[in-house]
Formats: sequence, C-alpha cells, structure tokens
Amino acid sequence: MVSPEDIPKTLLQGPSDEDYDALDRAPSTYKPLHTFRLNNDRSYRQQYGDMYFLRLAMIKPAVEKVASEAWDGLVVNGERVQKVERVLDVRQGELCWVTGTVYMDMALKPNILEDVSNDRWLAAPATTPKYYSDDGSDQVMLEDDSGRIKLVGDKLKELPLVTGCIIAVMGTETANGELDVAAIKFADLPSQPKRWSLSKPPSKVKGEDVEMSDGGSPSGGTKVAIVSGLSFSGKDASYATELNLLLEFLLGEVLDPAVQKDISQITRLVIAGNSIARDEPDEKPDKKAQKKYGYDASSYNPAPFQLLDDFLAEILPSIPVTILPGADDPSTAALPQQPIHSAMFPKARAYTAADPSQGPGWFDSVTNPWEGEVEGWRFLGTGGQNVDDVFKYIGSDDRLGMMEGMCRWRCVAPTAPDTLWSYPFQEDEPFVIKSCPHVYFVGSQPRFSTKTIQGPDGQSVRLITVPSFAETGEIVLVDAETLEASVVRIVAGLK
Repeated sequence: MVSPEDIPKTLLQGPSDEDYDALDRAPSTYKPLHTFRLNNDRSYRQQYGDMYFLRLAMIKPAVEKVASEAWDGLVVNGERVQKVERVLDVRQGELCWVTGTVYMDMALKPNILEDVSNDRWLAAPATTPKYYSDDGSDQVMLEDDSGRIKLVGDKLKELPLVTGCIIAVMGTETANGELDVAAIKFADLPSQPKRWSLSKPPSKVKGEDVEMSDGGSPSGGTKVAIVSGLSFSGKDASYATELNLLLEFLLGEVLDPAVQKDISQITRLVIAGNSIARDEPDEKPDKKAQKKYGYDASSYNPAPFQLLDDFLAEILPSIPVTILPGADDPSTAALPQQPIHSAMFPKARAYTAADPSQGPGWFDSVTNPWEGEVEGWRFLGTGGQNVDDVFKYIGSDDRLGMMEGMCRWRCVAPTAPDTLWSYPFQEDEPFVIKSCPHVYFVGSQPRFSTKTIQGPDGQSVRLITVPSFAETGEIVLVDAETLEASVVRIVAGLK
C-alpha cells in the first residue's frame, strides 16, 4: 500500500484558479482543383498507346527548348551537334540529339503479351519487389512515333530513368545501331504560380485586423496536417489506442494549454490514402465448401468503414478534412483513383458540400493524384502508388530522388500505363505536371523524409514522404508560412 507521503505533491494540488482564453481553430483557406476527375461516361475501349503520344506532344516542346539552349551550335571534337526530328533519323557517325519517350526493357518487369502467349493469363500476375537488375541486362530504349533505338553509355548510370519519362539525348549511333549517349536533358520544373493565385488570403478573424506576414498570409504559425495509412481494420484492437490518441491530439483534448494553442493552428487535415487496411482472410478457405459465384455478402466486413466514419465524424466539427484514396481503399484500382463515394461515410457526409459547384465542403473526398491550393500554396499529392512503382525500376531507395525526378520530368505517374494501372486517356494526359507545385507529398511510404528542390527560374518545391501511421504512428505537420515539414510521433506507451 502506498502511503500519502509517497504520493507526489503535484497530484494533491487543488483545482487551479487561473483562467484560460477559449481557443478557436485557425480558419482554413482551401481551393481544390479537379485535374484528375473523370467523366461518368468513361470508357476503357480505346488504346493505351495514345497516352504516350499525348505525353510526348505535351512535354517535348519544353524538353527541346532546354536541349536547344544547351546544344545548338555546340562543337565537339570539331563536329557540330545537329538536331534530328525523329529517332529513325539518327545516322551512324553523326553527332546529333533527339527527343523521345524512354522505355525500359527489363527481364523482371511483367509483360502481359508474353503471359498471354505462354498461356499464363489465367493465373494471377506475379508481383516482384524490383524490376531492376544489377547484372547489366536491363536495356534503355528511346522511342517516338517513328520507331525505337537502344541507348548505351556510362551517362545512363548517372541519371536513373523509368519508362514513360520524356528526355532529349545527345550522342552518336554506333556500328550496332545503338545510340551512345553523351548527355541527357529533360524539361525540368514548369512555371510555378504565385501564392494566393486561386484564392484570397484571410484578412479578418473575429472582426479584428490580422497582422500579415511578408508572404501575404496571417502570421501565427498555422499548419497543415498530413497523415497516411490509418488502416482501419476492426481486427487489431491494440491499434485502436493509437488512433484514439491521434484523434485527441488533433482535437487538443489531452494536452496542456500551451500545446493546445499550437494545435489550434492546424487548419486542415489531409489523409493521403490507405485509410482502410488490406482485407486478408484469417483462415484458408475450406476446399469442401460450396463454391459461390458473384458477390458474396457474407465476406463483406463493414467494421473498418464504420470505424473510419466514426473517426471522421469526431474530428470534422473541429478540423476540415481532405481525404485521398489509396491502393487499399474502396475506389477504382486504376489511376487516377476517383473520390471515395460519400455512401461510405453515412455520418461524415453531413459535412460535404450540398452543391459542389458552389465550393468544397468541410469534408472533401478527392482523387488520387490530387492537387489544390491550401493556405495559398499549390499542393500536389498522391496515395503512394506512383512512387512505389518507380521504386521498382531503380536500384536505390532514394524516394525523395524519385519524387524530384517526377517533378523535373513533369509527370506525376511516368510508369502509367506500362506497369501502373491507369485509365486510357485519349484526349488529354492529366499526369503531365502543367504548374509546378509548392508542396509535393506522397503517402504510405516507409519513413518520413523531406527536402526542398529548386528550379531554373526560381521555383521551389517542398518534397515530403508521409509514412504509414499504422506502421510508425507518425503524422506530418507543414508550416503554412515557411513550408517546413516536421513529424509528430504518437505511441500508446513507452518503448
């Protein structure tokens, strides 16, 4: 038994008479863009090859501009570099440069045509953690509407490439009909819109003038919270503690007044994919059980969706929420994933906009990828499938480098539709990055990391990999003034 003398005196203090000011949540300025929305009459009958032609046509002028500035008039060993319009116009012994689309010929990469020809189309496609081989068997091709040529040379080892990126290469064709690459150019970052280009900064709070910072927004350290991989399952009871702590952290319910004031400056929560855990059966199916065809209602588990809906319904009265679907969420499997239907949120959908044409609601279910303006900054985010697929092409584990490559290639999903499922666009290619974002985040990554990259015309992009909350217990906070990113780890107990 513990005696009263052993109890810390702080636990025996009476209630404090100190008065604390009531805290209000900082307002959120938010303007979503519908870049990746698909029409309801979408069809999958068209060919996927049109996407590559569209991508090449859209990015090629920017690539050729960069290449022309670097190579036009350049003389190497007494020979002037010449531009050729098509891949098949490359001639042996002539120093030239040409623009095209990269295609990676890799032995470990799945090939649907080979599977069908070998009568393996009935089986589930094999998955592999990497397509990359370090034995030198991987081949890099450059193609356009005229044909394809193989690229060789040590320069290819300096810059990792993936299928679908648009580049310009300078070199000489060898006796084997290959292009020995001496230099590579790409489009680099596109033009970046100024802050508050789509929305107006807030000017008043509670009827009082707000002090404006140099960036044109109210000072006070407002933040945007980004979390990914909540993975509601309804099976792991111990994980519910971390989710409850996350909820209480965002609402500021269990913190001291000083920290609560900081939490009140979080203006919006962005959920970057994989809110629902992957459904894995507990037991192997009984081979003797009667075989069922079509939809099996008995296999549906509504618990994860109810838990997610309850979580959102608790948080939405205090914080506006933007939710992106992920690979494990109830949305289309092909990119761009369409918004999770409001029918999945019987409680949270009360906070959606009654008329979307008049503006977003407090709860906004968006596409993956998604872009919009948050606190005046242009945000671009995905659920993580694009980086996970590019990771298979490259020998390193530098995911920030992969994100940087996508920005400089001006394509948020370069490997679609080759190895990343995609809708077969025929008239437009939304994966092409037309405006440089200020913040580019990717969800469901192994760990938190961040850095800032710079463009040739003063562009600055904050790159953020958001880890899975179910795996790490981490949530990312982005400062709305400096765009600095920090991480907060939430654990149920001491470890």
